[in-house]
Amino acid sequence: MKPGLTEIDAVGAAATPPPPPPRRLSRIVAELARTADGPVSVAEIRQAMGDRSFAALLVVFSAVNMLPLPPGSTLVLGLPLVLVALQMVLGNRTVWLPGFVLRRTIARDRFRQLSERAVPRLEWVERLVRPRYWPFARDHADRVIGGIALVLAVAVTLPVPLGNWFPAFSCALVGLALSERDGLLLAAAVVCGLLSLAVMGVVVGAAGVLAAALFAG
Repeated sequence: MKPGLTEIDAVGAAATPPPPPPRRLSRIVAELARTADGPVSVAEIRQAMGDRSFAALLVVFSAVNMLPLPPGSTLVLGLPLVLVALQMVLGNRTVWLPGFVLRRTIARDRFRQLSERAVPRLEWVERLVRPRYWPFARDHADRVIGGIALVLAVAVTLPVPLGNWFPAFSCALVGLALSERDGLLLAAAVVCGLLSLAVMGVVVGAAGVLAAALFAG
């Protein structure tokens, strides 16, 4: 028994149940999609996360940018992802988003479409993700991983045809790896991120060659 505790206190402390584990992201997204009665705003997404970490917001905002959206949408929807990653690099402890970002909305049907596509994949990944081979000391990961996420987030916002999904997917993997301290998933996320940047480079290069050929003709 610890000094200063009576026997009754010790028994009561031992009988206190442990706090419930945090809700999984798949459940949060599914509940938000199910209860939405109109367009879903960025503010509602942040509120649904409650006190979840930067990692959760990386996953959610990445998933939003994996939707089949009209051209140019990622210039707006990618901004929260850039801001979250940037704040990680700066060492912030809480997430701040400007009002004009918080007021941005996604149509209910599109958000439900996101949920139908993302939730089964999240559930599958969540069954595999677990703490292992984490290369960082406690509380030393956010800045490094924030830098990785920032590069991918900037890539998401670039107006590259069909080039935004892969970096958004890679950024989502980064967030999941951070949330569970999974070093293997982080390594896979980095590899996916490098491949996504390479694919975007090829697309941009091919577009440049085609444009040069058209102007030359």
